[in-house]
Amino acid sequence: MLINDEFGKLILRQTLGILMLFHGVHKLIHGIDGIRGMVVNAGLPEIFAYGVYVGEVIAPILIILGFYSRIGALLIVINMLVAIWLAHPNELFMLTQHGGWALELQGFFLLTAAALFFTGPGAFSVNRR
Repeated sequence: MLINDEFGKLILRQTLGILMLFHGVHKLIHGIDGIRGMVVNAGLPEIFAYGVYVGEVIAPILIILGFYSRIGALLIVINMLVAIWLAHPNELFMLTQHGGWALELQGFFLLTAAALFFTGPGAFSVNRR
């Protein structure tokens, strides 16, 4: 049958995990100096900048594997809320020159992670949590 909720959850998980992991790998290669600056400018301890590795490397790996995916999804939700707050607050109500929301990518990650948090990882996962 062509309707399969479990396969749909697998596609959702893989899409979110793989696309977010690209951002994390970029930060592993190029560092997080810009993020560190934003964190310090916001009055937070510099060590908080390293949380981006949790939200963009560890959480996506959990999601891809289907191992505690809900926790991984929640970590991405938190990561994206912080990213919007620190890096994109002025773009929240802006549109691009093509009419799209200026925060489409951030919105995709945030809302897809929220959907995964509520649906769970599905049957094609390591521990279905």
